[in-house]
Amino acid sequence: MTQTPNNLAFESWAIADLLRGDFKQSQYGRIILPFCLLRRLECVLEATKDKVVAEYEKVQKTKLPEDAQEKLLLRATGGLSFFNTSKMNLAKLGESGIKANLENYIQSFSKDAREIFEYFNFAEFVGQLNDANLLYKVVQKVRTIDLSPKAVSNHDMGLVFEELIRRFAEGSNETAGEHFTPRDIVRLTTALVFMEDDAALTKPGIIRTIYDPTAGTGGFLSSGMEYVHELNPQAVMRAYGQELNPESYAICKADMLIKGQEVGNIKLGNTLSNDQLYSTQFDYMLSNPPFGVDWKKIEGSVNAEHDEKGFDGRFGPGLPRVSDGSLLFLLHLISKMRDASDGGARIGIILNGSPLFTGGAGSGESEIRRYILEADLLEAIVALPTDMFYNTGIATYVWILSNKKAAERKGSVQLINGVNLCGKMRKSLGSKRNVMDDEDIATITRCFGKFEGVDARALDKPAEQKSNRGRQSANPKAEVAKTFASKIFKTHEFGYRRITIERPLRQSYQFSDERLASLRYESGTLNAAMQWAYAQYGAEADTGNNAIWSDAPACKHYGDLSAHEDAIRRYIKLHFVDLKEKQIKDLLDRSTWLAQKQTLLKARQLQQVIGIVQHDDMNDFDDVLAKACKAQGITLDAKEKKQITDAVSWKNPAAEKIIKKIHKSKADPIYGLFSVNGQVIEYKADGDLRDFENVALDPSKSVNELNEAYFTREVLPHVSDAWIDAGKKDDKDEQIGIVGYEIPFNRHFYQYQPPRDLVEIDADLDAVSAEIMKLLQEVHS
Repeated sequence: MTQTPNNLAFESWAIADLLRGDFKQSQYGRIILPFCLLRRLECVLEATKDKVVAEYEKVQKTKLPEDAQEKLLLRATGGLSFFNTSKMNLAKLGESGIKANLENYIQSFSKDAREIFEYFNFAEFVGQLNDANLLYKVVQKVRTIDLSPKAVSNHDMGLVFEELIRRFAEGSNETAGEHFTPRDIVRLTTALVFMEDDAALTKPGIIRTIYDPTAGTGGFLSSGMEYVHELNPQAVMRAYGQELNPESYAICKADMLIKGQEVGNIKLGNTLSNDQLYSTQFDYMLSNPPFGVDWKKIEGSVNAEHDEKGFDGRFGPGLPRVSDGSLLFLLHLISKMRDASDGGARIGIILNGSPLFTGGAGSGESEIRRYILEADLLEAIVALPTDMFYNTGIATYVWILSNKKAAERKGSVQLINGVNLCGKMRKSLGSKRNVMDDEDIATITRCFGKFEGVDARALDKPAEQKSNRGRQSANPKAEVAKTFASKIFKTHEFGYRRITIERPLRQSYQFSDERLASLRYESGTLNAAMQWAYAQYGAEADTGNNAIWSDAPACKHYGDLSAHEDAIRRYIKLHFVDLKEKQIKDLLDRSTWLAQKQTLLKARQLQQVIGIVQHDDMNDFDDVLAKACKAQGITLDAKEKKQITDAVSWKNPAAEKIIKKIHKSKADPIYGLFSVNGQVIEYKADGDLRDFENVALDPSKSVNELNEAYFTREVLPHVSDAWIDAGKKDDKDEQIGIVGYEIPFNRHFYQYQPPRDLVEIDADLDAVSAEIMKLLQEVHS
């Protein structure tokens, strides 16, 4: 009787009973999977075994290269993509020399099949099994399982292997999430990607390709093939993938081999830095890339592709920050989409929340979102419940993209809030505590398929279990209802234009003694250290040899720290750790101190002319300074003038605005050209008062119209002297303001919950206070 895939998987996993005690639970899969694969390959090859062995004896005499020999031997298999030239099988390995015989048997497979066992590190586990006297027992157990094509079809064998992979992943809680996407998420994502093409996929003779650049153990590839097989058993799905982890690569390749796929299409390596399926395009793509993983190790190659190839490469739209490479995988997938004129493509990718909103206007992330939305590639984003993955409990989202949108979807994006569509697992698996059942998945797929907006609808889901430990509030906060909702937006509704708002600089100046005193020290990184050194060794202090510093022009000792260099260095190393060696040398250099003293003395001379009165109009400062210099016969270089200006001036909201330029053009106050006493004046901008405003995009109106209306409505009523900086323009459309895109998912589905009444809060506080007083009385009694 033909067994079901689940029964076969259970029978195969029963090998674990032999391993218990000698191996960790997380190691079971590393032994059972390759043995299960070995048994399947042996059963498939059994019909042509003798023919291949005979052909091998002939081919060996030809002395041809291995590749040429393989081509000849594959002909003898009757259409299979692998072979084994050994006369042995699991039943003939014997007991005494079983380790050597098994290793020779594995080495007799064709290259692709042999490679799978190598990446499984199968030889290492064979040695461990032999040392534990378990190898013969395991082999005897495996050889009794009937995995022949007559008993188990390729499709059912694929299901068996998938079940074994699932058990292996769940037994390796700590690393499962790196290689295995939970089945409920796989089913949902696969359905969302394929359901729009159900009609096409049921046509006879259909051939399609599926690709996963982060293939893991092949879950997405298997799920895609299974989905199509259920619709149309005669359809041909060709699987492609690339995986970084060698063990996961081996499992994926083994799964594809069992399913009759061309295993040469499964590649090993880093997809972002070494795309081994370069220029290949696909019909369907599914991926669950690592969340929040930096790409610093491959930064050079990614940057080079971006800079040198631009949009002819994969990363033309932009690059995200190096701390999170999620959007690089999305760009990679987009570059693999089959052209719309050739049938188009669809993508399903699982991302965390960061790609939705990280990065402001003009950033790499924003430019990537801009490219996707302006190219109208994004169909929908589905918010998943938290605690859905083995190695993280963070919020996650499924993005669905296509370059062949249905007419009703063009120019629109559907957001589906499915965060409450889950149930609690009886037993957690790592961080995975929630699971989506078939009805939860159907709720999302129906909503997506109908392309409909759904107002927040209450779900029949149990309330969260609250801890009953500790004191319970008499008036607990009301629980937020668990709801499901969907909203549809135009693509431009996620965009905005960031305009720069400037305000005039206002400064006062005063040549007071206190302000001039700061000129004794450099204004940069040396300032604090110089203040300490002066207080310690120079401020009218006797240094031990009567070498006193004074401000007299003829002082021979001012700035001389040579006698204290060691002590100064020790102190600086402890208290000014940011100072580099060059800066320490500058501090110890007497010329540094003398230059600052010279500036101080010049400022004091200017003080004699200008006085110490505070001036609140900085516009006359240059004239006043020039006249004072002339009166005292002083010349200031650019550095001295800047230091003195910085020392005596400060920002003052009550001071006059500083004029930058007088124009002959017409006044335009919105853009900073103000009419004042018959003149058109442009003011200097105060960088500390600079602000940015995000103006929503609206294709029905011009950019200037939108910007000016927003500025007049939202800015001018609060700051009447502000203006828009017309020089800050977008690189692409050269309009005022930098275009940015973000998808504030949570904001669109936020449910307001009114705060508790103050009377209730006061009652709780009174109850707690009374309880505390009672406890204190018991202590004192």
